[in-house]
Amino acid sequence: MLENPPPLIIHRGFRRPEKALIEAFRGAQTSHLADAMDGRGALDYRIKPLDPANASFVGPALTAFAYPADIVAMFGALSEAQPGDVIVLANDAYTRTAVLGDIAAGMMKNKGVAAFVTDGLARDKAGIVATGLPVFCQGIQPNSPAMNGPGVVGAAVTLGDVHVSPGDVIVGDADGVVVIPAGRLRRVLDRLAQVRSAEARTIALVQQGMTMAAGAQRFIESSVIIEG
Repeated sequence: MLENPPPLIIHRGFRRPEKALIEAFRGAQTSHLADAMDGRGALDYRIKPLDPANASFVGPALTAFAYPADIVAMFGALSEAQPGDVIVLANDAYTRTAVLGDIAAGMMKNKGVAAFVTDGLARDKAGIVATGLPVFCQGIQPNSPAMNGPGVVGAAVTLGDVHVSPGDVIVGDADGVVVIPAGRLRRVLDRLAQVRSAEARTIALVQQGMTMAAGAQRFIESSVIIEG
């Protein structure tokens, strides 16, 4: 039989990207970012903002993994958080108990955390919204978790079908959350400018009366027509 793991493991020493580089992504539309990464990078559609009116954020990922029904890792991440960090807490998409409540959200806000993202659930929605902390989760569940461990902070995690490493840049808006790998930031930023430019041109054409995208038109023109 394997020995029980320690209640909490904390990995330190990961590098956060330069603040200027992080700020270059502020206000970016998540769909544009996904386009700049070949149509990928967004977390599962079920991970949505508790308050769509307060959903815009950007920051480096401080990752954590919480075992189902436990929040030791959540508090471990809070202890390690620096101002501007986004706490990204994988929870095996557990839906029997919450992994965040309004008190912990208030503590995160006090510490300067930019946002909290989890594939688990939250509770105390009204209280969380009142803190002003952008929170993304799968939904609301009043059941309370335990605090026994085990948990891990500062190691790579997977949530919402996306791999997230400490220091990756996380961007959120009312549509969802996108993860930009730290090693691709400048390349994605360059492509983001191209996506924005192409989008602006297409929107202008639609406003002028365009009824079909040029790329789609080519498929329609080469399609096989079956009468009757």
